[in-house]
Amino acid sequence: MRKGSLFVVSAPAGCGKDTILNELFKRTDKAGYAVSATTRAPREGEVNGVHYHFLTREEFERKIAKKEVLEYTEYCGNYYGTLSKSVNDLLEQGKDAVLKIEVEGAMNIKKAFPKACLVFILPPSWEALEKRLRDRGTETEDKIVERTNQARREVEFAANYDYLIVNDDLSEAVDDLLAVFRAERLRRVRNDELLKRFK
Repeated sequence: MRKGSLFVVSAPAGCGKDTILNELFKRTDKAGYAVSATTRAPREGEVNGVHYHFLTREEFERKIAKKEVLEYTEYCGNYYGTLSKSVNDLLEQGKDAVLKIEVEGAMNIKKAFPKACLVFILPPSWEALEKRLRDRGTETEDKIVERTNQARREVEFAANYDYLIVNDDLSEAVDDLLAVFRAERLRRVRNDELLKRFK
């Protein structure tokens, strides 16, 4: 059975990465979401093992010590990271493992797994991003400015990614991401076993 590949998807807040990934998983059964772990408390409606693996700080630090965490960061007093088991379980099933992580974590994954495919989702423009953040109706003006500034810092990392997708039209963005997945599955370096059959 073909082993799956590792994909990292990053985007600034307001670029629609969650929506794109939700649509992607509806349209393919060849990929799965590698659920991240965190020490923050669950928010209303969040389910352990679906939205995050919710761990105590002690549990998370134990996993770090045992090298069971592929990458992690500390943000606002809480750990966020990727558990090796979440990724390996998918890869062993022959599914592509998708990590939805921020740019720092993506760079750490690329160092540890040079064959990982990194995809960065961009807004159509800075104006469109600000409008999306405002249209949510959940952010103060100060928070919108803060998120936009953070987005500008994150976009500086986009040059280190393998593919760039602009989320102007949702259906097209999902098509583009599916095309990336298909192209990566066909890469020669991922198909050595196929060539061996013809020798």
